[in-house]
Amino acid sequence: MPTPARVRADACPGVFAPHDAADGPLARVRLPGGAVSAAQLRALADAAEECGDGDLHLTSRGNVQLRGVTRPGLAARLTDAGLLPSPSHERVRNVLASPLSGLHGGLADVRGLAASLDAVLCSTPELASLPGRFLFAFDDGRGDVAGEGADVCWRALAADEGTLLLAGGDTGRRVRLADAVSALIEVALEFGRVRGSAWRVAELDDPAWRGTPVPRGDVPVPVGMIAGVAAGVVPRFGQLSAEQARALAEFGPALVTPWKSLVLPDVPADVFERLGFGGVPLGTSACIGRPGCAKSRADVRADAVFRPGLRAHFSGCERRCGKPSQSHVDVVAEAGGYRIDGRWVPLDEMEGKL
Repeated sequence: MPTPARVRADACPGVFAPHDAADGPLARVRLPGGAVSAAQLRALADAAEECGDGDLHLTSRGNVQLRGVTRPGLAARLTDAGLLPSPSHERVRNVLASPLSGLHGGLADVRGLAASLDAVLCSTPELASLPGRFLFAFDDGRGDVAGEGADVCWRALAADEGTLLLAGGDTGRRVRLADAVSALIEVALEFGRVRGSAWRVAELDDPAWRGTPVPRGDVPVPVGMIAGVAAGVVPRFGQLSAEQARALAEFGPALVTPWKSLVLPDVPADVFERLGFGGVPLGTSACIGRPGCAKSRADVRADAVFRPGLRAHFSGCERRCGKPSQSHVDVVAEAGGYRIDGRWVPLDEMEGKL
């Protein structure tokens, strides 16, 4: 069933239009394909310290947020670092790509496709008006980002051919790897012409925008050393201090994943020993909670439970911001406790009930 028509303007945050959170303005920096160079990572760390709360907050779309941005100069810093190539398009540069593509596994090498799409996107004036929640994706065939709710996704079927997905459904349209970028841009342009008040493809009534549902596999988050060619770093709650970000930058470029983690390509085996963090899988995630969000009923990050084998998401309210797309225990704050998968539990009994 399509979602009811939107009755308000899209207020997805960016750098020039930040969200007014309880802890100050929140600015979201888009990283197409999650790609960030070492120099850009250092620039983000500097910006977090000089303009915000001192931390980088990874998002479920492979982007970075800066919170508490109360001091001027952020846009200039990001522009100088090459992170704002088109001010008019900054909120629509939402592109996922399989982070291990070309490094380990997968059917096709989709490296570079996100950057190519971003270049076309930023040079197409009509696409500046896309909703800030419209999402592109390139899946190398392993099914990782294809399950992340993209509006339009190219998913590899072989090294040089893939299929086009709309809102997670397979359209049956076969597209060569060489034509993947143009196919996704074509869909975005047509969506812009017909969308009316819709923000997402799934909200359109036209059956032409439907595909055959594709079952979602349970793709593990890249963690630790991966086939000796890359490292998967998982910071607690997807939050990096400026100091940690600079430590990561010493190993070269990084890829921010949709699972609030990072992949470091081509790193030595002692990377985690040298970093001092990030080599252990963390099944628990959480929204920002109190005091960062005025809607939150609790300091969910202080209450969160970490235990081997537990995969849970702690939310301060029913919006469930930042929840993972994979299966997880749903934990939502209420007065005096939490509702765990719909069952209310007092705070002092919560750990034993998870």
